[in-house]
Amino acid sequence: MKCVAEALLELLDGGERGAMATVVRASGSTPQQPGARMVLFPDGRTEGTVGGGAIEKAVVDALAQCIADGKPLLLARDLTRDLGMCCGGQMEVFVEPVEGTQRLFLFGAGHVARPTAAIARSLGFEVTVVDDRDDLNTEARFPGCRRVLAEPAEAAAELGLTERDFVLIVTHDHRLDEEALCACARRPHRYVGLIGSRRKILRILQRIEARRGLPPLDRVYAPVGLDIGAVSPEEIAVSICAELVALRHHRAAPHMRCLDHPSVRAALGRATEPT
Repeated sequence: MKCVAEALLELLDGGERGAMATVVRASGSTPQQPGARMVLFPDGRTEGTVGGGAIEKAVVDALAQCIADGKPLLLARDLTRDLGMCCGGQMEVFVEPVEGTQRLFLFGAGHVARPTAAIARSLGFEVTVVDDRDDLNTEARFPGCRRVLAEPAEAAAELGLTERDFVLIVTHDHRLDEEALCACARRPHRYVGLIGSRRKILRILQRIEARRGLPPLDRVYAPVGLDIGAVSPEEIAVSICAELVALRHHRAAPHMRCLDHPSVRAALGRATEPT
């Protein structure tokens, strides 16, 4: 059986979001004292305890909500009045999210990818750069990043994408953009961003639809980045990373999604309201 510290390391190493509860105050007769901890994994497993019974059920429910929305909270309960326990004491339990390092996969090693990788790493992302051009995808251009020398379709099959991963497509070729979008959007992900004009994006989507059928687009953001009037590669990188931060904190505006652009829905023959 793991201890709480080992459970936290498992969460951090696995890049998942879990939640931890810590008893911060106890008065009267209580089943646990301050310092007692419990960790909830996204699959429902728990480690540690805050006392069992009705108080633990209330804490597990709060932990599950914390995993869902990423927001910490302070749970205060009178064990007898609120929960019907015979202990007679009061407990306060602090519940907080525990998140492993979030991963960003950059498809393309060009002029936008370079500053984007640097800013994303400063924001705590673990960055992987995918590009088969060994003269551009180098340690000197992308210090501290994992580098994969491969074309998009080949790399996507090997990256092990999860539903917490961010993908950004900024290649030098429309064919590669299409391959990357088609491959990555069909795999688990939290975000797929595609750079380019709306006209380019529409053409790519129409080609994919005609040739292979569209992948799920509900988490595809295109054109990529927040609209801050960015022009230079560095400014575009700022707009992209601002979008990643907005999503991280659940502040992304609905219109940022690809399917929420009326012109995209119309061109693809979608209904007026996105699903």
